[in-house]
Amino acid sequence: MRNAHFDKILIANRGEIACRVIRTARKLGIKTVAVYSDVDANSMHVQLADEAYCIGPAPSAESYLRMDKIVDACKRSGAQAVHPGYGFLSENAKFAELLAKEGIVFIGPPASAIVSMGSKSESKKIMENAGVPVVPGYHGENQDPGFLLEQAKNIGFPVLIKAVHGGGGKGMRTVFSADAFHSALESAQRESLKSFSSPAVLVEKFVTTPRHVEVQIFSDAHGNTACLWERDCSVQRRNQKIIEEAPAPGLSEEVRGRLGEKAVEAARAVGYRGAGTVEFIFDCDNGEFYFMEMNTRLQVEHPVTEMITGLDLVEWQLEVAAGNPLPLKQSQIPLVGHAFEARIYAENPRKDFLPDSGNVVHLSTPEPTHIFAPPLPAADTRLEQGFTAPGTIGVFYDPMIAKLVVHASTRNEALRVLRKALEEYRVVGVNTNVEFLRALAGHESFEKGDVETGFIKRHYDSLFPVISEPSSEVLAQAALFIVLRDHPVPTPSALSSPWTALASRRFGGDVYDRAITFENAQDAAEGAEGEVEVKDSERITVRVKSLSGGLFDVRVKTTQGEKVYNDVSAQLLSPTTLSSTLDSKSLRTTIVSQAPPPSLPASRAPNANERLHVFSSDGSCSGLKTTLVVPSPNWLISLGSDVLSASSGGATIKAPMPSVVVEVKVQVGQMVEKGDPVVVLESMKTETVLRARKSGVVRSVGCAKGEMVPEGKVLVDFEEEAK
Repeated sequence: MRNAHFDKILIANRGEIACRVIRTARKLGIKTVAVYSDVDANSMHVQLADEAYCIGPAPSAESYLRMDKIVDACKRSGAQAVHPGYGFLSENAKFAELLAKEGIVFIGPPASAIVSMGSKSESKKIMENAGVPVVPGYHGENQDPGFLLEQAKNIGFPVLIKAVHGGGGKGMRTVFSADAFHSALESAQRESLKSFSSPAVLVEKFVTTPRHVEVQIFSDAHGNTACLWERDCSVQRRNQKIIEEAPAPGLSEEVRGRLGEKAVEAARAVGYRGAGTVEFIFDCDNGEFYFMEMNTRLQVEHPVTEMITGLDLVEWQLEVAAGNPLPLKQSQIPLVGHAFEARIYAENPRKDFLPDSGNVVHLSTPEPTHIFAPPLPAADTRLEQGFTAPGTIGVFYDPMIAKLVVHASTRNEALRVLRKALEEYRVVGVNTNVEFLRALAGHESFEKGDVETGFIKRHYDSLFPVISEPSSEVLAQAALFIVLRDHPVPTPSALSSPWTALASRRFGGDVYDRAITFENAQDAAEGAEGEVEVKDSERITVRVKSLSGGLFDVRVKTTQGEKVYNDVSAQLLSPTTLSSTLDSKSLRTTIVSQAPPPSLPASRAPNANERLHVFSSDGSCSGLKTTLVVPSPNWLISLGSDVLSASSGGATIKAPMPSVVVEVKVQVGQMVEKGDPVVVLESMKTETVLRARKSGVVRSVGCAKGEMVPEGKVLVDFEEEAK
């Protein structure tokens, strides 16, 4: 007899995964309880839930990781079960045990399975005994740095240092030589301690050409275990996934079958229950695969499995947690078409994918079409989002804005749907990886399915082409936007007077003529890790002259020459939409202005300047964002008195994003060589090492361990070594 669902569940998480769980619970008629930190009080998951409880300040250690506060919220609300989502407490065996002690159901595996699979060293021993192949390496308990170095030498470089507990790329470093081992070990242990409360690591052979292939499994309390096919998550940055697909491209049915069998054996070896993912390294050089780890939770990328099966995995989790058997047998699980998930992050791909933070002032997305209703549609778009604009991306949590998921009958068709959806994404206020994802989805090798974890490094030049000067078409539209915004064409009405019916330009005569200066904000070159060197930009001038009948002449002058558009028709359809006709081509373009904070002095150029974000409407590059700086006038800049400048002959290291200073590795008077680590920062759970660009002597240190520093703050000032 089938057990009834819970009446009320608490979601011990935030963001898009909390919203995702709430949607399924609503579908099943289950009430939901949200928990939130102080900074999340107005977040989407709080608004969607039936009730919500504040559990502490912004730092996760004081809120989302506080087991006692979550249990208290369960008791106060009457929640019968807790869904942990992913991250935070989702793979914490003590949390599962505490809930059981309090009579609250944990919507996840037994604590014993979390312990066994949560330790990468123990899990590999279990897998070896179960006949599942593992990567060669040291998985023991000895954590002495000298001993671990000897083990690395015995394995042979390159090696991979990995946190024993946790996942998500945290506490993971690739080491190519013995000289770099100790520094990488310290960084991996420090990050592991912060993320998983344990500094323990293991050392494994680094497979030079690996694919990351994982299998979705489900087990119930009645002895049933099923494989819901595999996903490929090979394309990664910073050891973290960025795009996933299902099924994995290029696998034979024989290999797919063996992967599924080994994943099921792994789950049975630990008495698993609920949703889990068995991750494998697939060696492209020899076609062999090795067990890597098992994630004892729902994965970020679970929607691609849902798209190819038509199943709701959160619903399956709730069924299993209620004590019911799996809804389908292995032979009944569909595999239809192909799906992709692209993670939309607040980050700067051209700065080594450094996470970004700040206010999101504009956000528009593709229109989702997905519902859980078989048969599966020929083409489908799904958006998993826990954020709306206006809003703020802070430094305390993961910088993921949303997940864009698509499905179609074939891989090529799914890629086409993905590219179209990415073209429709519009984000202003923080840097994002949208344009990088579009370049990736259109890359020839990616289209062929020729993927491995070194894909981005291998194809870096084609994924990050040199940024060219903005087109004359984009510049003309930006200038027209400014003219129409600053001097709007009045709308006649019966009650109008000369003071409201006449535009301001009429007071200067019948012809309005304005020269507008731009700088290309994307004119930047990459420096050392965590640094960007901005080139001296050539200023661009566009002259707009109004004509009778609402027409304009536009003259664009750049370093490449001059382009003139005559009798241009243009109007603002909304505060962010420009309709224009250039050279007989009708265009409808999204343009968003980002003004500087009112409190920021004009002298702090370029941050004190207005920025225009122009999303191209040309069919050949629809959605491509060009950011232009509208420089503040000289008279305004001259009012500022607090310009930060470095003395001649010096060099500085500045914070590339808002961060917490983890470690300062230099002191005043110290001689530093080019490439030496100077400061270690942490933002959004990711460590970044800033290194000296040149050799020199430390003149001053402007930060301290534990300090929160804003973007652009001078951290270390050098006196360059005399040549």
